[in-house]
Amino acid sequence: MKNTVEIHYCPGCKWLARAAWYAQELLTTYSEELDRVALVPSPKAGIFRITLNMTPIMDRTTDGFLEAKVLKRRIRDEIAPQRSLGHIDTADMKASPHQS
Repeated sequence: MKNTVEIHYCPGCKWLARAAWYAQELLTTYSEELDRVALVPSPKAGIFRITLNMTPIMDRTTDGFLEAKVLKRRIRDEIAPQRSLGHIDTADMKASPHQS
């Protein structure tokens, strides 16, 4: 079974471009694991939230806007925990070998 990511964004806040960029990053990395990435305009102002199979992955109000590599790790940890993200994983390990 494949997975669905929904990116809920506030059109009034001009966050469509950011939502589309996150979608591109996720589709590029997880083309085999994701069935779809949906951009969902929110009627409520200030919303920017990402879910995976309806489970919250990121919320701007608590997480801020995550770097793409952090978002990719969160998705990976849910759908393919054994998968290496290559340079995304190794770059941080070189910088901080004690990071969990």
